[in-house]
Amino acid sequence: MKLSRKFTVLGSAIFCVVVFSLYLMLDHLQLDNTKSPNGGDRLQNGQLSILQEKIDRLERLLAENNEIIANIRDSVINLKNSVKDGRGSPEGGNMSQGTYPELLALPPLVLPINSQDCQFAATQFSKPADGVQMLDVYDLLTFENPDGGVWKQGFDITYQENEWDAEPLHVYVVPHSHNDPGWLKTFDDYYQDQTQHILNNMVVKLHEDSRRKMIWSEISYLSKWWDNIDDQKRDAVKSLVERGQLEITTGGWVMPDEANSHYFALIDQLLEGHQWLERNLGVKPQTSWAVDPFGYSPTQAYLLKEAGMSNMLIQRVHYSVKKHFSSQKNLEFFWRQNWDTASSTDILCHMMPFYSYDIPHTCGPDPKICCQFDFKRLPGGRVSCPWRVPPQPITDANVQQRVEMLLDQYRKKSKLFRTKVLMVPLGDDFRYTEALEYDQQFQNYQNLFDYMNSHPELHVKAQFGTISDYFTALRKSAIDPGHTGPSLPVVSGDFFTYSDRDDHYWSGYFTSRPFYKRLDRILESHLRAAEILFSLTLANIQRTGKMSDFPSVESYRLLTEARRNLGLFQHHDAIAGTGKEAVVIDYGTRLFHSILNLKQVMVNSAHWMVLKDKGAYSHNPSKAFLQMDDIQPAQDALPRKTILKISSQPRSVVIYNPTEQDRTSVVTVYVNTPHVRVDQGRGQPIPAQVSAVWDDSTTASTEAFQLSFVAQVSALGLGVYHLSKAETNRGESAQYIFLRQGGELSLNVKHFTVNNPQDASTPISIHNPHLQVWSSPTSGLMERVKLKEDGSEHRIKVEFAWYGTTSNRDKSGAYLFLPDGEAKMYSPTQPPVIRVTKGSVFSEITTTFDHVTHTIRLYNVQGVEGQAVEIYNSVDIRGEFNREIAMRLTSDVDSKDRFFTDLNGFQIQPRRTMAKLPLQANFYPMTSMAYLQDSGTRMTLLTAQSLGSASLKSGQLEVIMDRRLNQDDNRGMGQGVLDNKVTASSFRLLLEKRAKTKNEDKPLPLSFPSLLGHISSLYLNHPLIPMAVSPEAQAHSLSPFSPLTSSLPCDIHMVNLRTIQSREEGGGPSDEAALILHRKGFDCALSNRNTGLLCATTQGKVHTEKLFSELKFHSITAVSLTLMHKTDGGSSQGEISLKPMEVSTYRVQLT
Repeated sequence: MKLSRKFTVLGSAIFCVVVFSLYLMLDHLQLDNTKSPNGGDRLQNGQLSILQEKIDRLERLLAENNEIIANIRDSVINLKNSVKDGRGSPEGGNMSQGTYPELLALPPLVLPINSQDCQFAATQFSKPADGVQMLDVYDLLTFENPDGGVWKQGFDITYQENEWDAEPLHVYVVPHSHNDPGWLKTFDDYYQDQTQHILNNMVVKLHEDSRRKMIWSEISYLSKWWDNIDDQKRDAVKSLVERGQLEITTGGWVMPDEANSHYFALIDQLLEGHQWLERNLGVKPQTSWAVDPFGYSPTQAYLLKEAGMSNMLIQRVHYSVKKHFSSQKNLEFFWRQNWDTASSTDILCHMMPFYSYDIPHTCGPDPKICCQFDFKRLPGGRVSCPWRVPPQPITDANVQQRVEMLLDQYRKKSKLFRTKVLMVPLGDDFRYTEALEYDQQFQNYQNLFDYMNSHPELHVKAQFGTISDYFTALRKSAIDPGHTGPSLPVVSGDFFTYSDRDDHYWSGYFTSRPFYKRLDRILESHLRAAEILFSLTLANIQRTGKMSDFPSVESYRLLTEARRNLGLFQHHDAIAGTGKEAVVIDYGTRLFHSILNLKQVMVNSAHWMVLKDKGAYSHNPSKAFLQMDDIQPAQDALPRKTILKISSQPRSVVIYNPTEQDRTSVVTVYVNTPHVRVDQGRGQPIPAQVSAVWDDSTTASTEAFQLSFVAQVSALGLGVYHLSKAETNRGESAQYIFLRQGGELSLNVKHFTVNNPQDASTPISIHNPHLQVWSSPTSGLMERVKLKEDGSEHRIKVEFAWYGTTSNRDKSGAYLFLPDGEAKMYSPTQPPVIRVTKGSVFSEITTTFDHVTHTIRLYNVQGVEGQAVEIYNSVDIRGEFNREIAMRLTSDVDSKDRFFTDLNGFQIQPRRTMAKLPLQANFYPMTSMAYLQDSGTRMTLLTAQSLGSASLKSGQLEVIMDRRLNQDDNRGMGQGVLDNKVTASSFRLLLEKRAKTKNEDKPLPLSFPSLLGHISSLYLNHPLIPMAVSPEAQAHSLSPFSPLTSSLPCDIHMVNLRTIQSREEGGGPSDEAALILHRKGFDCALSNRNTGLLCATTQGKVHTEKLFSELKFHSITAVSLTLMHKTDGGSSQGEISLKPMEVSTYRVQLT
């Protein structure tokens, strides 16, 4: 063992020397650069060539450095293996990790980043000649709303009678029924009352006439119905699909919200739907149909393209944008990603021009006329036309006059597009529930079509069609080789924030029901962690041949249910927080049950993986070998930590690292004694901190204590730690200071030292190796931050603020944010209690206000977790009336009117705060981060839950934490938002030095986080997961599990390793999995010193044979995102190669 340690120390020393020389080289290069203030313009040719030589040398050094790291890594793996084989030490398992913490403790001073990996973010942006950039559109528009006549939000449309003489108008009428998987009723109630009847009648009615067509989107409903129908009906459905009468559009589990959903969940719900379709219908969707999400993200467009789709349709876009696109005939376009300099991400998109997707707003610009062609509204029915002119059944007597009316609308609508091909939707929410409605719509429309098609002088050809029928005709007319029609524009950017009329901006739902937005992300993190651990466990079980009684089928059933519950919650009325209260409870219960079930899957998998003697494994559901460290008592309550009973006998805790990076992070568990020792079974105690568990702001529990220690766990691995009662070597106790202005405090604190403040008027300060923070002695809220790396101080002031709602008739509700002006600063009714914790592992300041308990924490660790200020808020506004609470950060960053928010945790969208827009229009969704920057600094707020955010003034960033609203906002929900919970939200604040870049003053339409920003976000969203061995099971010997040979490259994220369902009856797990990888784009202009990361970048290459330490790839096939299509994938069997920003899926078999 001593020999292996010497090797490691020697290897680490070489590693440090190489990195340090690189570091000096970089500094030297920077020095040389700064001597010439005006850069390249003034350098003489000689100096340029010297500089070029230096750059070449630096690149060679980087390459050598990467090689040395690889060699060191290989030697360490060999050493680990030799120890495992018993050649090193009798203690095998745990000792095999002996080399590991020493290596982990020496991260490089500067991240070894391949210079070519920096070029992506630095690429000069060039807009295509026919390109439309949405940021430019927002600059251009006045956002005024003049009355447009019959098309209220548009303009008058005219045409010449002879325009279609040369080429007739080709109309595709697309019947559809929009089925929300939960909104005013729960998913099951909607299915019972409406959806099953829609689908049952569809089979009968489409079979009656082969000219009839229909589209269907939501697989959640289709799969439930499929399980309840017989084989005869299933065959009938298959024949409708084969004949092209029924088209499955998008094929996701739901039609997802695109503002609050994280890209993991967007991919997962699409995968779940597509896998179901492949197994049951053999269908591969071509076209996406998204008529109801409240704004649209280019992330979803990218994922659809990656899944193999060619076309997409969108509807809820700001009325001013629709009007502008209509006037330019830009409603059909290729949607391209901001970072794409070619056209590889282009997807053909159709934007519907009018107010809604219902029939009155889809046949043409005049809803009064279009409503007369919604034959469900015939006199005597339950629905009528608000314009008071009812439809008429089509007869021989009136067909000519009715055709002329309808054709006039079709022609006017077609004038907004570039081709003579027109798409007209025919449907609405939960339409076609009764056979009668199918007859009313199909028969009357067929009569209209027959007349149109038999009168050539009308120059129109009309028919029922699916949406793909329409896109096929559009492509033939405008895109396919040999077409003579016009070309279509390219659009980049996003379609937020949505407004459907006046100043009614849908920015409220970015925050509505934040308790469940947080629960969504907890389930997501648990699902990813459980998927990966289960897949690795299954592969290891198959490799060893010791299948024993591992509950693989039961675990897979629980995983499938969790995928479907997470998928269901991505629905645009679920994660959006816009369903009725009973529906919210139904969603919450599903999320809650799946979190419990996934804990079970993780516990079962970890149990098998950490046992040294696999033969000793036995699955006993009533006596779990491991238990999770927290319990959520109910769907609407915050989780509580389990208290571990510690005795003189060591109690083992298994810690799972669900990230693809070797990781040093603080783990906190609750124990029943303050006298605890932590070790890894090698006799040497691990530094730990014992802190109080607080019953209220000034009373410490005597039953429970927080034990925090720094755990080092390999990528995707399991670490093993032992806790035991200590007589002497006890963990170091935290010390406390309490402050409260103008009031005595009655403290109830045993076991801990409480110090009196030196001077109640000086700022409170906490610090760690990277940062020092000063807070106000009166509020406890942060005021200044110092970066120790360069000694720079920054003003970053935290405040809370209230928004009210307007006094106008239309007020804020679940969807809309309609404030009564600027926010008013939060001022507590009494001075808050401030509690300062100082300790060896972390220090924190907690302030208890009436509505918020606010904590800022610094971790005393070198590396990623030590770089950020952790912010934790617990918000309770249940006693308020029409109020929304915001957290505001005011800094000295000179950001002007620009800021940046992420879209779906996948990409960054630059934003501009516009004075011409109302306050609520300047709020945008923030899924995982928002940042401000100037030429020298970037301030990033990372978030563990989706919320609405804005930067209303230069240097300011604010986030809405919760909303309580006493009325409905007239968008159909019929309720206010009054089901608030005590809601927790977690953030990390990152302050980074930034080098000035070219074109600093010319804002670009794209931006990227730093590598540190990416990894910090990863750690915030995927914390280490502690599992305690139950006291009865302590006898078994445990060994850590390190599945990867090393961390993945810094910029490559393992989105998932998802076991694929077996094709055999019973649907348990197969021996294949979907490996999904994402190469993140990152900005090299931010400092990468002292990040504590043990990874490099490799130009997007991953060597498959060196990825796993024991497992091997038996097969690996590049496929489309959701496994529907094989792709060339740009990768060979031995190497995966990803372009920046690319998400790629591989069908793999591990042995």
